[in-house]
This record gives sequence, C-alpha cells and structure tokens, in this order.
Amino acid sequence: MTEYREASDKEVTQQEVLKEFFVANPNTDLSTAQIVDWVTREYEERTGKTFRDPDRGIRKLAQEGYLMKIRKGLYRYESNSVKTRNIEEFSPKQKEEIKKRDGYKCVICGIGDKEGEELHIDHIIPRDKGGQATIDNGQTLCTKHNNIKKNYGQTEAGKRFFIDLHRRAVSIGDEDLETFCNDVLDVFEKHEIDIQIERIKHL
Repeated sequence: MTEYREASDKEVTQQEVLKEFFVANPNTDLSTAQIVDWVTREYEERTGKTFRDPDRGIRKLAQEGYLMKIRKGLYRYESNSVKTRNIEEFSPKQKEEIKKRDGYKCVICGIGDKEGEELHIDHIIPRDKGGQATIDNGQTLCTKHNNIKKNYGQTEAGKRFFIDLHRRAVSIGDEDLETFCNDVLDVFEKHEIDIQIERIKHL
C-alpha cells in the first residue's frame, strides 16, 4: 500500500490527511481498520495531536460523495468517479416533479401534504453508493421515514416498517393485515435480506 505525504508549511487538517490516503490508494477496497491505522499515525506525526474519531471523518467523505461505500466498514476511492459523478442535491424543479409523481405523500406510509406533513426528497440509491440526483433516483418521504432511511438504508428501513405494521395489526386484531405483513417479511427472509433484523411473530 502506497504512503503519501504532501509537504506544506500549513498545519494539515484531519480531512486532508484522509484524502491524501485515499488519493494515494485509488481503486482499492479499503477497510476502516487500514484507513484508521495510517491516518491516526500520520496525523500525530505531523501535528503532535490525536486524530479524534477518524470513523466519523470517513463517513463524512462518503456522505459527500468523495468515497464509495462498498459495504459496512469498506470504502473505495475512484478518482474518475469522483470527478464525473453528479453528487449535487436535487434542484427545486426536480423536487417538485418527484413530489408530484409520488402524489405529494410519503411512498412508505402515505402521509403527506394533506396531513400537514413535511416532505423530503431522498436518494433511493444513496450518494455514497453512487446514487445521482435524478428523477428516477428520487422518492418522497415523510420526516420519520426519511430519518429511518438515513439511519438504516432502503431495504432495512422497509423491513422495519413492516415489522412495526405487523405489531400494530396484531394489537388491533386485524388478521388480514397481519397475514399480509407476514407474507412480505417471508420474502425478506427467503432472499436473506437484512436477516439480522428479527421479527416478532407473536406478541
């Protein structure tokens, strides 16, 4: 693995050290451990200070579209992709078109403008995984489900939604809805999608 140091009279920032590492190791899947080991040592050597929370710095670069997140704890820097990929936010015109297409309501729960809900335009494929600001890659979400998506990801957010809906169906005795949710959750498990999230079949 290449090591790279850029001479400068100005004290280097933590994000600059991170970027140096990735620029010196392009087109390579890099684990968080590999990244952290190098940048913490390098930053301390140059500044005499401790690089605090390098994981957060890595996540920030991924969220900005500078890195591609291959999977949890594994990142890749592709210079050509970074230069050419559209990582801008949706324009006001795009947001309005997406909301109109989705009926001005959350595509997950159906709550929207009529209920006074604040709506957000979300990247279906996140920017840190190569998702672009295009109409086809946009969806309308309420605040609750936008936050869930940010924390968990698309399929995981969907599974958690159906688990929650299943709980409610059981609590009110809606057997048809309970059966429907079980069928959907069976598909998640059949394809081994987010199998780390366990559902409660009986309350």
